[in-house]
Amino acid sequence: MAQCSVKGAITQIGYTPPTGYDLDLEIFPISALRQRVSAKRLQLTERIAFYMLIYVSDGRCQHMVDFEFIDCGPGSLLILQPGQVHRFDMATDWQGWVLLYRPEFREPRKTPMYADEQEVFQYLENLPIALALDENQQQWMVASTACMFADTQRLAERCVVHAILRHQLYALLIRLYLYQSDKPSLERADPLAIQRFKRYRSAIAQQFHHWHRVSDYAKFIGCSEKTLGRTTLEVAGVNAKTYLSQRIVLEAKRLLFHTNLSVSLIAESLGFEEATNFVKFFRREVGCAPGEFRKRNLAH
Repeated sequence: MAQCSVKGAITQIGYTPPTGYDLDLEIFPISALRQRVSAKRLQLTERIAFYMLIYVSDGRCQHMVDFEFIDCGPGSLLILQPGQVHRFDMATDWQGWVLLYRPEFREPRKTPMYADEQEVFQYLENLPIALALDENQQQWMVASTACMFADTQRLAERCVVHAILRHQLYALLIRLYLYQSDKPSLERADPLAIQRFKRYRSAIAQQFHHWHRVSDYAKFIGCSEKTLGRTTLEVAGVNAKTYLSQRIVLEAKRLLFHTNLSVSLIAESLGFEEATNFVKFFRREVGCAPGEFRKRNLAH
């Protein structure tokens, strides 16, 4: 992994494979990560530009993802996506696996026998950041990761190795999706509601810097504000306004932590006409002023 830094912009970590490694998917044990990356570097908070799965097989750690600390023990699986901010906990001697792949690895490939792979990779977006696997799934995860690691070491033609890794990742994501879906506590949302929510989530990803009203998204999607509110509550567990606010707050936190931009410039970049309105919004949602949040987090 290589670090690219731009003044006034969030530090983004792009994927740079080891010399001579020519696959788009890489998997390695945590012990290898400790050897490959300095302890000082591993303690840094970074924003990744690739997909990363982290599986804890032994020990405990507290992994930070988007400023929330997640307690991980044996069987914990973290699922990180491009754009997320995270930090490893290397203060404890935990063990496990890291699997990462570039966004290019998700490029769709259709065959007569299988569904569009892009649809399967989209299952990743519906999984929570953290999963606690049961004993059977833990055994499968260990066996699966060990098998994939062994396959990355094969000397066969690259196109063949790419194919087997792609299909193993394909199977892994489906299995995780089914595991999550099989949980009795998981509410079953209406398929139409799920599709509508996906459109809302996608629209927010593109427009949250400009649109701060749920009514704008409802108009764009082609439904009433009330319908969009019910949809978001059914699928995401929060109302549409809260879901939108959470996304704006998350980006504000990232900018406050990872850039030297002033509060007024951050407010402008997030679509607030006045910095005072942004400060009021942030204080209401987070419980402290933007400057306070920056000082508190940079002190750690």
